[in-house]
Amino acid sequence: MFLAGFLIGLVVAAQVGPVTLLVVRTVLRGGRAIAVGLAMASAVAGIDLLYAAVGLAGVGQVLEGSVATTVFGLVSSAILITIGLRTAWTGLHARIGLEEDADVVEPSRAFLTAVAATALNPLTIALWTVSFPAAAPHAASRSLAHAVVLLAGVGAGSLLWYSAFSTTVALVRRRVGDRLLRVVDVVSGVGLAGFGGVLAFRAIDDR
Repeated sequence: MFLAGFLIGLVVAAQVGPVTLLVVRTVLRGGRAIAVGLAMASAVAGIDLLYAAVGLAGVGQVLEGSVATTVFGLVSSAILITIGLRTAWTGLHARIGLEEDADVVEPSRAFLTAVAATALNPLTIALWTVSFPAAAPHAASRSLAHAVVLLAGVGAGSLLWYSAFSTTVALVRRRVGDRLLRVVDVVSGVGLAGFGGVLAFRAIDDR
């Protein structure tokens, strides 16, 4: 049961999405890159685990298509667009020597940003509250002990993936020159803003 949850957590976490871009962007800008990455990994894994528990409890069908989901979608899109535009601007800003110390992110700030961006992301909510229960072993819905073990596996899988991914990005950061870092800023910033726009469109269209 633990292995099943671990594999599901690993596979879901490995999907490329706005959270992935957010991790790349933030870790590359973090003053203590590895600490920033691990802080974000724990935040994302914690939210994944929370929504997986909600989904396993059968609440996912209630949340799907609700006003709350629409509100989450709009707020999440606003956060992603804001972070994306600021990140792209940071990359362009640095090109002319105007980068400021405030552009370097601290672990505590990265943690809170990851919590907000992940918790309000409708894609995350849908994956864990609707898709996950359908993929989970049936025994987990009939036994509290099995459910707890399954969720422990989910948390471990998600945490391992994001910890490994963010640490890799942090180690690569040492080999990334300033010019390439600016390009990554612009690309990831545009990508985050694009994801935000798609989320806003879907949130409005679903209503």
